Amino acid sequence: MPRVVHFEIPAENPDRAVKFYQTVFDWKIEKWAGPFPYWLVTTGQDNELGINGAIMEKNSFKTTVNTIDVTSVDESLGKILAAGGKIVMPKGPIPGIGYVAYVADTEGNVFGVFQSDMSAK
Repeated sequence: MPRVVHFEIPAENPDRAVKFYQTVFDWKIEKWAGPFPYWLVTTGQDNELGINGAIMEKNSFKTTVNTIDVTSVDESLGKILAAGGKIVMPKGPIPGIGYVAYVADTEGNVFGVFQSDMSAK
């Protein structure tokens, strides 16, 4: 069953947001070495309940976005469209990690669908 596996917090000033979440929750936050500005957030130990996420520069997303792990982004996009949802950002690669697309449900809530694939380029 697909589950929420990641969150993204948009920030106008990511450095300020990093400091806020580190101060308030003592989260471990590190800048990602990938192709765009992105700060990985570790909220606890892997053996504890909960998920990890990221802080990103605010762009088209104005609220926190949850990402759901799926077997196939393409299959999920088909189901989302058939159920009345919309594609907000088409499927794209995260090199060496997988594929992600952002969609909106019938109520306008944005979320991501993610497919793990280490061969993604």
